[in-house]
Amino acid sequence: MSHSEVMTPRPATAEPMLDPDRAYDAVASRDERFDGWFIVGVTTTGIYCRPSCPTPVRPKRENTKFFATAAAAQREGFRACKRCRPDASPGSPSWDLRADLVGRAMRLVADGVVDREGVGGLARELAVSERHLHRVLTDELGAGPLAIARAHRAQTARTLVETTDLKFSDVALAAGFSSIRQFNDTVQEVFATSPRELRRRSTNVVGGGAGEITVRLAYRQPYATEDLLAWFAHRSIAGLQSVEDGVIVRSLRLPGGPSMVRLTVDEGHCHVRCVLRLSEITDLATAVERCRRLLDLDADPTVIDSSLASDRVLAALVERRPGLRSPGSVDGFETAVFAVLGQQISVVAACRLSARLVAAHGDEVNGTDVRAFPSPERLAEADLAELGLTRRTQAAIGALARLVASGCSLDPGADRGHVRAALLDINGIGPWTADYVALRALRDPDVLPVGDLVVRQRAATLGLPAEKAELAAHGDRWSPWRTYATHHLWAASPADPGPAHSPRSRSTTGQRSRPQEKKT
Repeated sequence: MSHSEVMTPRPATAEPMLDPDRAYDAVASRDERFDGWFIVGVTTTGIYCRPSCPTPVRPKRENTKFFATAAAAQREGFRACKRCRPDASPGSPSWDLRADLVGRAMRLVADGVVDREGVGGLARELAVSERHLHRVLTDELGAGPLAIARAHRAQTARTLVETTDLKFSDVALAAGFSSIRQFNDTVQEVFATSPRELRRRSTNVVGGGAGEITVRLAYRQPYATEDLLAWFAHRSIAGLQSVEDGVIVRSLRLPGGPSMVRLTVDEGHCHVRCVLRLSEITDLATAVERCRRLLDLDADPTVIDSSLASDRVLAALVERRPGLRSPGSVDGFETAVFAVLGQQISVVAACRLSARLVAAHGDEVNGTDVRAFPSPERLAEADLAELGLTRRTQAAIGALARLVASGCSLDPGADRGHVRAALLDINGIGPWTADYVALRALRDPDVLPVGDLVVRQRAATLGLPAEKAELAAHGDRWSPWRTYATHHLWAASPADPGPAHSPRSRSTTGQRSRPQEKKT
């Protein structure tokens, strides 16, 4: 059984609707591939679980209800299972697939917008009324924005209680609760136990160093760790981001101030060790969410790989790199500036320019040797001439900074169409840069940048069309995972095998093509 059999498209929207009968089949077989895609509530016990819950007694079909979110289950009075810990599973990848109001809202809630600005702030970000937002989310997800944010806070709180040695008062602040009483009451209601008992039963508590917080971030297997580390190592920026002995070290620009993170993939236990040094503990949930985006931890590689492998040209690449992720971004503005700096030069040269920019205008992270990327407000007023940039690049970065400083978000909750149009209005920014921002900063899983020279070169090597229009037409069959197909093409060396019988001769057309904006 495939995910597509369980999740069927809803008319006029990208949101999949649960097929209860097929969802029950996944529960009956304890299929862990569906963990995070949906949850099951058992009416006879009042408990909600992962599909793979190892309970020895399988619930009867008539005693089950299926939900897209934990908030919906909690709204109907269900409590989280103590055995399978459904809130600890990786998040649903369906939210990145959606470019509509619901998908954008879910991404913004995860980033902590409701905790920082309330439902009114969320509605303003989405340019809708609070009433309309509540109605749409309740109709489609079974819960409104406050309930969804509350479920997210409860999940964060449980993770911190069970995996850190933070004081409960700090856990409450970090998870977004307004008081320790609200924290205690919510944990008791959602998990049917106290925070103290959750910690007592846990065997995963990890203490951090002085001023540090350590949490574990789950992901789905397989995970192409070496390829991910190679991607970030190739894009190391002095003072901002590096890879040291398999550990990604970088700064974070968060609402409470500049911070730092160290990320280590633990393949044996299917989690990423995340060590944070924060300016404000209230930024913890936001920092964790951005790290999840950076490492693409909510992706479902089984679905993506099987879909792409149906194209025999890509099948060999997928087999070579199972679980290849799409590296994301912790700061959309940073990613966009990097793309502008890299137009028509190599990645290495772009990293050198970025390092100069960070050294000149970035903020120090106290107690570390890293610097946070400059804010758009700072770069909007900065003189960039001393960095050795062309006047065209200086002007493009200045215009980009003013755009973001004026309120245009370049992060996953933004309207993808609006962002693309706004970027293309800037002189010096073209389709390649807009595509790069979409696939990394906006987390769009369905981008194929046919203007990228290397994409076309690798396509030609594999016997695929190298001309933009033809490659775009061929790439339609890779939807909705064209971003991952792009990464397979980027990762493939010229020596990687193509199909046994190439449908086209190995043309060099792509090698003769001139880049529009960038040499990747």
